[in-house]
Amino acid sequence: MLSYVESAEGLRPIQLSGFFVGWPSPPSPERHLELLRGSDAVAIAVDDAAVVGFATAISDGVLSAFIPLLEVLPSHQRRGIGTELVRRLLTQLEHLYMIDVCCDADLEVFYRRLGFRTLDRGMGLRRRENL
Repeated sequence: MLSYVESAEGLRPIQLSGFFVGWPSPPSPERHLELLRGSDAVAIAVDDAAVVGFATAISDGVLSAFIPLLEVLPSHQRRGIGTELVRRLLTQLEHLYMIDVCCDADLEVFYRRLGFRTLDRGMGLRRRENL
């Protein structure tokens, strides 16, 4: 049965396999658990004992937050899990002025349905050696 939690408490690395599909150097399940625990807000989808999706946010707790990761296992995509994860994360962050997300162009439609709007500019730096 699918359920949602807002904490990585009690999760084990073995529950976090199959994520980061297509990444050149995907984080290990242990590193994945670290990033969930280190995030300011999380929404996690659990089916039986397995994690099937997650979304994370980093925030200053006052005005702003950034959603760096939203992942749903390929076997569970197109079931509304990603939408529900972002909605739950936005509820946790509803007191903040701005919530930003960076995404590939083909995902803009998904985020637009959740109220996000395209901003004028954005930039990023990727240090793959730090994965």
